[in-house]
Amino acid sequence: MSRGSLALVLHAHLPYVRHPEHEQFLEEHWFYEAMIESYLPLLDALRRMLDDGVRFRLTVSLSPTLLAMMRDALLLARFRHRLENLLELCDRELARRGARASERGLAYFYRARLRRLRVRFERDCRGDLAGAFASLQREGALEILCCPATHGFLPYLAVSRPAVRAQVAVGVAEYRRHFGCDPRGIWLPECAYYPGLDEVLAEFGILYFIVETHGFRNANPPPRHGTLEPLLTPSGVAVFGRDVDSAKQVWSSKEGYPGDPWYREFYRDIGHLRPEPYIRRYLPVGIRFDTGLKYHRVTGPTEDKRYYVRSRALERARVHAAHFVASREVQLRAARGRAPVVVAPYDAELFGHWWFEGPDWLEAVLRLSQGRVRTLTLAEYLAEHPPRQASSLSFSSWGEHGYGEVWLNPQTDWIYPKLHRMAVAMTELARIERPSPLERRGLNQAARELLLAQSSDWPFLIRRGGAPSYAKARFEQHCANFGLLERGVRRRRVPRAELEQMERQFCLFPGLDYRVYA
Repeated sequence: MSRGSLALVLHAHLPYVRHPEHEQFLEEHWFYEAMIESYLPLLDALRRMLDDGVRFRLTVSLSPTLLAMMRDALLLARFRHRLENLLELCDRELARRGARASERGLAYFYRARLRRLRVRFERDCRGDLAGAFASLQREGALEILCCPATHGFLPYLAVSRPAVRAQVAVGVAEYRRHFGCDPRGIWLPECAYYPGLDEVLAEFGILYFIVETHGFRNANPPPRHGTLEPLLTPSGVAVFGRDVDSAKQVWSSKEGYPGDPWYREFYRDIGHLRPEPYIRRYLPVGIRFDTGLKYHRVTGPTEDKRYYVRSRALERARVHAAHFVASREVQLRAARGRAPVVVAPYDAELFGHWWFEGPDWLEAVLRLSQGRVRTLTLAEYLAEHPPRQASSLSFSSWGEHGYGEVWLNPQTDWIYPKLHRMAVAMTELARIERPSPLERRGLNQAARELLLAQSSDWPFLIRRGGAPSYAKARFEQHCANFGLLERGVRRRRVPRAELEQMERQFCLFPGLDYRVYA
C-alpha cells in the first residue's frame, strides 16, 4: 500500500427545472439525461463493486435542487416515460432497414444497457435514487456532502450576510431531511470562497470544504506541502485544495483520458442524424436533441468518425485507470509531510454524460486501488490527521481564470443588483410581526423565489450560451414572483391565486421557514 491517500470527490448538481404547466419541456431533459447517462450508471458501478466485495471510499455531493428533482413524483413519472421512449427507439433502430451491422450491434448494446439501468432503478433503488445513495453512505462506502440550497455563487451574494447564511442554512436543513444526519463537509458552489465564509460554515457545524488549487496555494501563510495536506481557516473549519495533476488527467479533453480516439464521440447522436419524420416522436417538443444513442467514436481530429467499439473502449478505460493509479502511487511516494492526500474533485456529470466511459474508468480505478492506494473520504482523513497549519484564504473559484469571471461579466452584471435588493427586502420581510397564515405562506414562497433566483446556473448559462434565453427567463420569473409577493405582504393583501400557482410550480424545500432570513 502506498504511503498517503486518494480522496475522489464527485459533485452532482443540476438547476431546479420543473414545468407542470407543460406536457413536455425541453430543459427538463437535462435531468432525464443525467439520470440515464451519469447518476444511474455511477450507482450501478458502485453497487456492483460492493456486491463483489470491493471495499472503497468515495465522496459525493448531491445538491438540494438535484435531490428535490430525484424525489419529485411528476419528474420521476416523466423520467420513466423517457426511459421507455428510448427503449422503443432502440427497438426501432434494430428493425431499421439498411442499418449497418455496427449500428445494429450498438443498438443491441444500448437496449441491454437501458434495460439493466431500469432494473437497477425500479427493483434495487425502488425508484428512489437519493435513497440508494443514502444507503451507500450508511454502509460506509460513501460520504455525501452538503451543498448550499440552490447553488448560489456565495461571494457575489455576500453583500447581504443573511443571504449567504440562508443558502447554507437551507442546504443543511435539506441534507438532514433527506439523509437523517448532520453533514460533515460542504461543497461550495463553483468552489467559490471569500474571506469570512468559513465563519458561516462553522456556525452550522461544517468541518471542511474544498477550494480550487490556486485559491489554496495563495493562502497566507502559504501551505507547506502544497495541496497534499489541508489547512485550518481562522474559524476552525478545514479546507482542502484540489490536486492539479489528477485534475488534468481526467478533465482535459485534449491532454486527458476523455480525448482517446477509442472513446465514444459525444457530438454524433442519431437525434441529429436521422430523418425528422423517423426521429420526431423521440425528441422533446419536436426539437432536435440528443437521444443518447451515439454510434461513433472520437477517432481523432477529423469529421470522418469511425464506429464505436465497446470492447476497445472498455480496454482503454482499464489502461487509463491503471495509469491514474500508478501516477498517484508515484505522486504519493514523492510527497513530503506526515500524511499526504490527493484530493481529486470532478463534476459527476462528466462521468457517463460527457465522458461515456467515465463510470467504467472510475470502477476500474477503485478496483485497482485495492492494496495499492488507499481511498478515503475527507472526513475520515480529518479524523485521523487534524490540520496542523492555520492560514487565511482570499477570494477564488474554479472556472475560467479562477476568479468568478464566468459568473460576473458584462453579460451578467445586471443580475446582481436585483439579487442584492431582493435580499435586503427579504430580511425586512422576515421581521414582520404576527403574519396571517396566508401571509406566512407568501413569505415562505418569497424566500423560495429568492433562493431560486440566486442559482449560479442562470449566469453560467447566459455566459456560456448553453440556454441563455431560458436562463434569463427563469431569473426574471423568480424576480417578478418575489416582487409580487413582497408587495402583497407589505400591503397585507397576498394574491392567493398567484401564490398557489407559484407553490405548484416551485414546490421544493417543503420545510422552508422564511425566518431563516431574520
